[in-house]
Amino acid sequence: MNRTRCDRTPAWGQLQTAFESTGRAFDVRHAFAADPARFEAFSQSAPHVFADLSKNRIDVATEQLLLELAQQTGLAVHRDAMFAGEAINTTEQRAVMHWLLRTPPLDPAMPAQSVHRHMAETLHEVHTTLDAMLVFAEAMRADGRITDIVNIGIGGSDLGPQMAVLALDEFVLPGKRFHFVSNVDGHELNAVLRKVKPESTLFLVASKTFTTIETMTNAQSAKAWFEASGGTDIARHFAALTTNVAAARAFGISATFGFWDWVGGRYSVWSAIGLPLAIAIGARGFKEFLAGAHAMDEHFRNAPLGHNLPVRLGLLDVWYRNFHGFTSRSVAPYHSALKRYPAYLQQLEMESNGKRVDAGGTTLPYGTSPVVWGEPGTNGQHAYFQMLHQGSDVVPVEFVAVKTPKHDLPGHHRLLLANALAQAQALMLGKADAGGHKHFAGNRPSTFLLLDELGPASLGALIALQEHRVFVSGSVWGINSFDQWGVELGKVLAKDVAARLDSGDATGLDGSTAGLLARLRQP
Repeated sequence: MNRTRCDRTPAWGQLQTAFESTGRAFDVRHAFAADPARFEAFSQSAPHVFADLSKNRIDVATEQLLLELAQQTGLAVHRDAMFAGEAINTTEQRAVMHWLLRTPPLDPAMPAQSVHRHMAETLHEVHTTLDAMLVFAEAMRADGRITDIVNIGIGGSDLGPQMAVLALDEFVLPGKRFHFVSNVDGHELNAVLRKVKPESTLFLVASKTFTTIETMTNAQSAKAWFEASGGTDIARHFAALTTNVAAARAFGISATFGFWDWVGGRYSVWSAIGLPLAIAIGARGFKEFLAGAHAMDEHFRNAPLGHNLPVRLGLLDVWYRNFHGFTSRSVAPYHSALKRYPAYLQQLEMESNGKRVDAGGTTLPYGTSPVVWGEPGTNGQHAYFQMLHQGSDVVPVEFVAVKTPKHDLPGHHRLLLANALAQAQALMLGKADAGGHKHFAGNRPSTFLLLDELGPASLGALIALQEHRVFVSGSVWGINSFDQWGVELGKVLAKDVAARLDSGDATGLDGSTAGLLARLRQP
C-alpha cells in the first residue's frame, strides 16, 4: 500500500500558499455576503446525520485543494485497504475491522455484498458471537430478579457502553439500572456497591486479556463484596467480556463473550463490549445501532470524496490544525443524554491520533490530534463559552442537535434548539463594542451536526461518522491511528511504584518521586 505523507505532496505547498493569500484573513461573514449559495455548498446529508459546515473558514477552492491532498496521500487506497482486511495497524501487524462488527451476514443471493469473500468465515464468527450475546442480553432483560447491571471496565471498555447507554436512556428497559465502574479509585466502586444488592446484581467484567490492572482490581473487590454480603452463585451474577476464557473460569465465571485482536478498545462498543447496551435496549435496538453504523460505513466507503462527510470533516481538521494552528476543538451536544459523548470522542481522537511520529517511526514536523473537550449545552454556555466567544484563542466548535425530542414538556426543546442556533450564530457574527469588554470578534468557526431524532440507528451512525473522520485525518498525516503505545509507560512504572509504596525503597528514583513517596508513607 502506497501512502505519501501530507507534507511531501504538491497539494501541501499549495495549501500553504492558499492560507497565506486568503486563508489567514478569511472571514465567514464576508463569505456569506459574497455567496448566497454558501449554505448549500457546505452542507450535506449522510445516513441519519445532516451536517452544516458553512460557518467554517473554508471556501470551495481550499476544499478542492484539501481533496487533492487526500488523493495525493492515498486516502482512498488506505480506506479500501482497511475494508479489505489488510493489516493497516502496522506496528502491531493487525487488521482494523471494527466495521465488520456491524456488517450484516452474507446473503448467498447477493454476491455483490461489500465484504470480501475471504472474510466470510470471520464475519460468520462475528454473527455467531453476536447472536449468543443477544440471547444472553434478552435472558437478562427477562429476568426480573436482576435489577442492577454493573459494568467493570476501563477506556474503551467503559466509555463506549457508558456513553451509549446514557444516550439511549429513553429506550432502556424500565426496572433495570446501569452502573459503570472504571477508576481504580475505590471510592467509585464503593459508591456503586452501596446502591446494589448481591442477589439482584449482574457484574460484567470487560477486559480482553482479563489482566487489565484497574479492571481486575475492581472485579476482585466486587467479588469479595459479593461473597461477604451473602452472594453464593458467582456464575449467575458475573459474566466476562474477554478472550481469556481460562482466566474467567478460574475467577468463577462461565458466561464469556469474546472479541478479536483486530478490534481496538476505543472501537469496541459494537462487539461484546456493547453487552450493557444490548441489555439496556434489547436485541432489536442493538441491531438498529449496528445498522446505523453500517449505513455510515457504506457512505464512507462509496461516496465520492467531495461528498463524503467523514472525508470533509477529517480534511477540515487538517486545515485547522496545520494551517490555522488551532490546537483544540470543543464538542457541544445540545442533548443532555449525550453528556458522555465529548469524553468518548476524547479517547477516540486523542488516543488514535495523538502521535508525534509517522507510520514509519519518523518524527513529524507538524501537529496531529487537536485537544477534544466539551460539555452538553446549555451547561457549557454558562461555563467555558466565555472563552469561546471572547478568549484569545480561536477554538472551532462542533454543535450536535436533535430535531425531535423524546419528551413532551412544553417549550423546553424549542428553547434548547434556539440556544444551539444562537450560539453558532453569535460565534460567527460577533458584536462590536468600542469599550472592549462587550466586544465579540466573531468569525469563530463552527460545524453543526443535526439528527432527526436520537435513537439507536442515529447514534450508531454518529459514532461511525466520528470513527471515520479520525481515520481520514490520521491517514493524511501519515500516522498509525490504531495503536496506543502512549498508555503503556505509565502503567509499567505504576507497578514498580506500587511495590515501593509498600517497601519504602526509593533507590534509583528521581528526587520528586522519591520525595512524594516518602511523604505518602509518613504516618
